[in-house]
Amino acid sequence: MHHSIPLNALRVFDVAASELSFARAAERLFVTHGAVSRQIRSLEVALGIPLFERRNRAVFLTPAGERLHATTRQMFDQLATTLSNLQPSPTSHTLVVSCEPTLAMRWLIPRLGAFSQLHPDIALHLHSAGGPLNLDTAGVDIAIRRNDFFWSHALVAEPLAEEWIGPVGLPASFASPHPPQLNTRTRPLAWQDWHRAMRNANRPAPPSQPGAPPFEHFYLSLQAAGAGLGAAIGSVYMVCDELEAGRLVAPHGFVRDGSTYVALSRTPPASHPASAALVEWLRTELAASAARWTANAR
Repeated sequence: MHHSIPLNALRVFDVAASELSFARAAERLFVTHGAVSRQIRSLEVALGIPLFERRNRAVFLTPAGERLHATTRQMFDQLATTLSNLQPSPTSHTLVVSCEPTLAMRWLIPRLGAFSQLHPDIALHLHSAGGPLNLDTAGVDIAIRRNDFFWSHALVAEPLAEEWIGPVGLPASFASPHPPQLNTRTRPLAWQDWHRAMRNANRPAPPSQPGAPPFEHFYLSLQAAGAGLGAAIGSVYMVCDELEAGRLVAPHGFVRDGSTYVALSRTPPASHPASAALVEWLRTELAASAARWTANAR
């Protein structure tokens, strides 16, 4: 007979045994005192043994009741733990983001805390990489890139911000009208691109000067500029924090070079709430980062 005992009767018994009060059990279960008494009585009849001793208005567990309560307490605790583990975690959206190394180190990473505060339900896993990327094999949801290479027609490209470039360095480096020009292998035409962009904007620029041997990476040329070794062409996004702090200066300002930062994904970000939130945040933050240093050039 005990095989047909409903789970609800065991739950009522477990609460009543914990409270040692049918009245308090009824309050916890949002039922009447009589409903608790009937469930306990039906359980006792089904088992053929008393589970509670009733003395005056108090109830006490019998030895059999104590044995059963030890089991039901463990059973319902395990059930509650399992159900809790089945629930989605507070961070219910994870995005794997690939970003060009210099942009990641000098702009994105310092702002990730602000994104997390704004979107605590989105966890970003950041990969640092540049150039072409197979999003499927890399397990990447969104790649932040500058549109200076060809990508697969299968990818969706969401524009994020126009690129603005200009020479940057320490104030002492620009004390000379022709500071040493720092070059980099990852943007070998940076100075030529800047001179072309200045001509297109009808803005004067000092003549090109022979530069020192190129640094291996764009990031290193900016580090060298910050160390006083000369002037490097910098992206406004990658130097805005140092300009704000006064560690670098950009005496010629910034000019559009014709390229754009984009967010590459397999499907439109609008179809995925977390991706849409990230893309919108990137657009807003990039625009804010450039605004102060490019306002007069627009």
